[in-house]
Amino acid sequence: MDTLAQRWARLEPHTVVVGPDDDRPRPAVLLFHGCGGLRGHLPKYAAAAKAAGWRAFIVDSYAPRGWSREFAMMTVCTGLAFQGWERAGDVLATLDGVSRRRDVDASKLALAGWSHGGWGIMEAMSADRARRGLGVVDPGGASLDGVKAVYLAYPYVGFLALNRMRAWRHCPKTLAVVARRDHLTTVRNAERINEMMRGCGADVETWIAEGTHSFDEPMTAPPMRYDETLSTEAIRRFRALLEDTAVAPPV
Repeated sequence: MDTLAQRWARLEPHTVVVGPDDDRPRPAVLLFHGCGGLRGHLPKYAAAAKAAGWRAFIVDSYAPRGWSREFAMMTVCTGLAFQGWERAGDVLATLDGVSRRRDVDASKLALAGWSHGGWGIMEAMSADRARRGLGVVDPGGASLDGVKAVYLAYPYVGFLALNRMRAWRHCPKTLAVVARRDHLTTVRNAERINEMMRGCGADVETWIAEGTHSFDEPMTAPPMRYDETLSTEAIRRFRALLEDTAVAPPV
């Protein structure tokens, strides 16, 4: 397995940075795609972050591994490979790497994950990082102290997510987007997990979007269906979370 530094060295060349054209330290949000890989909706969220004065880092977890979308659909999306706890290594390595940048305010960071990406973030929030694991040998080397907000877009919380009810060890403000017609989870299951997250003291807002899984991704692959109105609202809520986080007093 990689160290945090080695994993970031692999991910960094495939990470797109979107933000104001300056070198001043700014808040940063890290974006982690779903099991199908990078799609057209994440740049829209990154643009919203830029408009809010943040730097956005869109992380491609597949290019460094040489995986195509077709391969990912057959293996990751079916649960055969790359479980959420392994994806957490990408989350922690990116967090560690981005925090060291001179153009980033490491005291105001946010994590955003869609489906499988949300699963990886949840594993990073709840795991005992004093132990080896999470896809890297030194997960405890990445500090979560600067993470002030989390955006979870219809995160995968199905039966393969064995640790979905494990209490979070770091509890930032969270916006949890639940799709009413998500074929991978029920609203009841998602709400039960959101309530668990509140148990650690996290300020968790739930938005139940009246759409399907991946409703903000511009494609239609039944049972998933793109909804432009819901997508616009999701981006608005994402930006509002960042704006609220940027002005929040330090804890």
